[in-house]
Amino acid sequence: MAEDVLKGVGGESNVAHLTSCMTRLRFTLRDESQADTAAVKKVPGVVTVQQSGGQYQVVIGDEVGEVLTAIGKISKITTATESGTSATDEPKGNLFNRFIKMISSIFTPILWALAGTGLLKAFLAAAVTFGWIDTATSTYMVLNALSDAFINFLPLALAISAARYFKASEFTSFAIAAAMLYPTITAAVGAEGLTFFGIPFVMVSYVSSVIPIIVIVWLQSHAERFLYAKLHASIRRFVTPMIVILLAVPIVFLVIGPISDLLGGWLGGAIGWVFEVVPWLGGAIMGGLWQVFVIFGLHWGLVPVFQIEFQTTGQMLLIGPVFAAVLAQAAAVAGVWVRAKNKNLKSLAAPATLSGFLAGITEPAIYGVNLPLKTPFAFGIAGGAIGGAIIAIGGVFSTSFVVPGGLALPALFGNGNMALLAIGLAAAILIPFLLVILVGFTEPKEDEPVVAEAKDTDVRSPLAGTVVPLSEVPDATFAEGLLGDGVAIRPTGNVVVAPFDGVVAAAFPTGHAVGLRAADGTEVLIHLGINTVELGGKGFSLKVDQGQAVTAGEVLVEFDAAAITAAGYDTITPVIVTNGDDHAIVGERVAGAVDTGDPLFFVVEVMPAATA
Repeated sequence: MAEDVLKGVGGESNVAHLTSCMTRLRFTLRDESQADTAAVKKVPGVVTVQQSGGQYQVVIGDEVGEVLTAIGKISKITTATESGTSATDEPKGNLFNRFIKMISSIFTPILWALAGTGLLKAFLAAAVTFGWIDTATSTYMVLNALSDAFINFLPLALAISAARYFKASEFTSFAIAAAMLYPTITAAVGAEGLTFFGIPFVMVSYVSSVIPIIVIVWLQSHAERFLYAKLHASIRRFVTPMIVILLAVPIVFLVIGPISDLLGGWLGGAIGWVFEVVPWLGGAIMGGLWQVFVIFGLHWGLVPVFQIEFQTTGQMLLIGPVFAAVLAQAAAVAGVWVRAKNKNLKSLAAPATLSGFLAGITEPAIYGVNLPLKTPFAFGIAGGAIGGAIIAIGGVFSTSFVVPGGLALPALFGNGNMALLAIGLAAAILIPFLLVILVGFTEPKEDEPVVAEAKDTDVRSPLAGTVVPLSEVPDATFAEGLLGDGVAIRPTGNVVVAPFDGVVAAAFPTGHAVGLRAADGTEVLIHLGINTVELGGKGFSLKVDQGQAVTAGEVLVEFDAAAITAAGYDTITPVIVTNGDDHAIVGERVAGAVDTGDPLFFVVEVMPAATA
């Protein structure tokens, strides 16, 4: 499986970076056009492929760890090294995508240990609640230490993973985090009259903190590169960490710590306000949309928020409704398992049900069953929203980070209104299960595989240049959107590539324009320049034929921009959706400088009014 996946992504030489999370391999590829997505999806054991946030994500499920290990055995790729590249060498993408990728990379290595010790803490708390263990005993003291130590010293773990991501010295980062948690420093929290060389400061708690260590390790990475370049080789190995630690720790105590503590307090207070004033709304959003966040990888942005809420308030209100979201999707796939007659579908639904209910791993359920069948996924969202709202109204919270699922439910026991917790969980499970059983779904034929029908298209830039609004095109037909909605690009390169997988719907012999059709029916016209048809093909070299299947990144046209400009023609290139009545652009269009393959805009199918 590892060999087939590695071959499908373009081979070892095409992999700049590889990490994994609980269910998916997260590749950063040097050239995504070299990846054969169709081949990767066909590998037995692969659930699907997602391209999001600058990552090429291969969703596998529970066995992702074994596949990652196998890749490490057959190649030189590891999660600790990046095949000779650094974080600064990776594709940048927009700021939000870079933030999500950073959080994912930093938290992924520690997530299982954090979740495992959190689960132990949850079981211990439940044992105390039910009177099974006495808190005065040494047995409790040991169990409490082993379940609470990791989250208590979380900055030490984050120091290592952040150092690996930012390419900083791991043990220098560890030393900085250790200073933040040093016993005399911890004891000084809240003390008055503290100064550092006459500079007054307020000591805040760094126990279980997230933001300060990540920020200071980022600064450390830049300082180390600067010092290594300036210091003589005979002294830089020991002088560099000395200077970095001497500067970094006071910066944390004087600036980063107080600011992050203030922002964390505001964030924790805002979360508390929402769950106090309109708890049903907060619960419905988390319960209904959590699995949507997972699909797009956006849930990583909320992981540190859980921790910040815990650090500032001592509890995690956000995590309660997530249990409803997870169990609702598990219940939906359970309904498919019960109702389906297709043997292939049943074989997918059975293990997905178990992993969802017990471990909270829902990717096999979502990508393998619920999302392709559509209605089960929608029913799961409904059940999660209703169940999450009820749980939030009950003020249910957790005092430990866990992966929401059946085995982790003790994390919620005794924290909030248990009757509403039970009602919320029951609603989250029964609503989607019964809806799937009663309403049903369109079941594939026995010999048909269960695959998702494309309903949207991620249109990527077909050429390098600067994106501008269509209104800047010096041609009224394009500028007024008469041919369709889209953007225009002022090219800086000389190559046009396919912006998505599809078929060449129109290939003009002159090479000045190409029309493509995606799997969902989206039709996009790429028109190179204005009135360039008058050149009769001079300056253009068409590389495809009408009716030809193409993959994203495949060369469509090569052109001589200088020659076209010298002939008196504007090279501005409209990229437009020509069947806008059926397929509309949603969200923001990218603006400014782009390279080939960068995200441009997103197109979704417009549903008929009768079924919208």
